[in-house]
Amino acid sequence: MNYRSLGKTNFKVSEISLGTWQVGGKWGSGFDDKTAENIINTAIDEGVNFIDTADVYENGLSEAAVGRVVRSRNEKVYVATKCGRQINPHVDEGYTPKALRKFVEASLKNTGLERLDLIQLHCPPTDTYYRPEIFGLFEDLKKEGKIANLGVSVEKVEEGIKAMQYDNVTTVQIIFNLFRQRPAELFFREAEKNNVGIIVRVPLASGLLTGKFDKNTSFDKEDHRNFNRDGEAFDKGETFSGVNFEKGIEAVNELNELFPDVDNLAPIALQWILNHPEVSTIIPGASKEEHLLSNLSAVDRKKLTQAQIKKMNAIYKEYIKADVHQRW
Repeated sequence: MNYRSLGKTNFKVSEISLGTWQVGGKWGSGFDDKTAENIINTAIDEGVNFIDTADVYENGLSEAAVGRVVRSRNEKVYVATKCGRQINPHVDEGYTPKALRKFVEASLKNTGLERLDLIQLHCPPTDTYYRPEIFGLFEDLKKEGKIANLGVSVEKVEEGIKAMQYDNVTTVQIIFNLFRQRPAELFFREAEKNNVGIIVRVPLASGLLTGKFDKNTSFDKEDHRNFNRDGEAFDKGETFSGVNFEKGIEAVNELNELFPDVDNLAPIALQWILNHPEVSTIIPGASKEEHLLSNLSAVDRKKLTQAQIKKMNAIYKEYIKADVHQRW
């Protein structure tokens, strides 16, 4: 495993880490503690030292599993969780210091940890980024020893750039992958200038970039890849990175032709991200141990050539860019 600096946190974190939205089993299948603990333990065995979760993942079961495993290990493993999405309706007015403090204290109890290494606002409404009192709360929580660092998870590039204007924001979690390339422009430069760590989420575009799907692939009723393709439940960009599924399949078919000897594109897609030195860590999810190990294999895989990267980017420009580039 290779390690990179995570902005102002001064943490050195595994360049491929673990996201735990579906760590207890595939989306819509229910949560299995044994599956979750096995995946998390295997990740740590393989050198992963940064795990991202959230209070709303499986109603807290993911967060609890992360805490159980991390407390049982001798290695230093950084735990990042998120708060805010429990607010219902999810509007700016619901974001109050009192509510957010309650969420942080609940996450401490749920994980069993004395302090959270990183707490992140979980894709709050855009207006929330313009309220200094919200960001000031986390300075208080830091002084109280309840958190070590504050970060944000954002839907839009502009939200990430605005968040960086608060000195106590140490990280921004953002969607970035071969099919969502806009962050590599101004956002990356601003993050580097402000020493803000970049945590890349949805790196495989909800599995689209594994190359395992075709136009006939179906998903479970409770899987967001079934019910949120047009943003019916939450931001459309969270599902397949906002890419139209059929158009995405056409682009992936081109990628399969570019790498004809590869039966799983995931390590290649992750390598494309790692080719950007501004990225601190990537947090692909895994519902099976084999998915985890496949993702981690990107670290040791032969690096992509500049010619391959150029052809990959050309596929993005031909099939994807017009539909997604300026939306997020």
